[in-house]
Amino acid sequence: MQRVVDCIVGLKFDEIREACQQALDAGVPAFMIVDNGMAEGMRIVGEKYEASEYFLSELIVAGEVMKEGMKVLEPHIKSGQVKKLGRIVMGTVFGDLHDIGKNVASVMLGAAGFDIVDLGVDVPAEKFVEAVRKEEPDIVGMSALITVTMPEMEKAVKALEKAGLRDRLKVIIGGAPVTSQFAEKIGADAAAKDAVDGVKICKSWVQA
Repeated sequence: MQRVVDCIVGLKFDEIREACQQALDAGVPAFMIVDNGMAEGMRIVGEKYEASEYFLSELIVAGEVMKEGMKVLEPHIKSGQVKKLGRIVMGTVFGDLHDIGKNVASVMLGAAGFDIVDLGVDVPAEKFVEAVRKEEPDIVGMSALITVTMPEMEKAVKALEKAGLRDRLKVIIGGAPVTSQFAEKIGADAAAKDAVDGVKICKSWVQA
């Protein structure tokens, strides 16, 4: 199990599959490898990021290492074994094609125990509404990396309100130009400084 953690923290893309297989061969249930190996490794990576020991590039690589390991583990995980904290619908808003921040946040939230529904980039307000109706998430996460697409976040929040869906969920926004003041102005519940901050905020909502 420690080797799985070390592979994530050490960004060892070429060793993670073997480490996961070794843990399985030793009789460790796949869901425990996810909870105590993968998630623990990503938690340490998050701490290193906050301490400025790691940067965005390391967060991205750690996420890719985790995805590689999951390819070995997923066939062995029975539905319901991995306890989910909640469901999050994620998307980069209409007019914006940036997805690095959203992808890192999705991986880290997934590692923390959330079920992620990723709508991709260039997502119009109506598509967020449609996804909330279909997926019944606890949280909606919206990303914008350029100031000209930030008004689309407000459009999406207003569309959720108009559809009568806003009260049943939390809305978190993120991206370089986004601030907590802007979140308040458009009716979102929080603005994440980065992926690590976003995980903390989302966990605090579902564990409250």
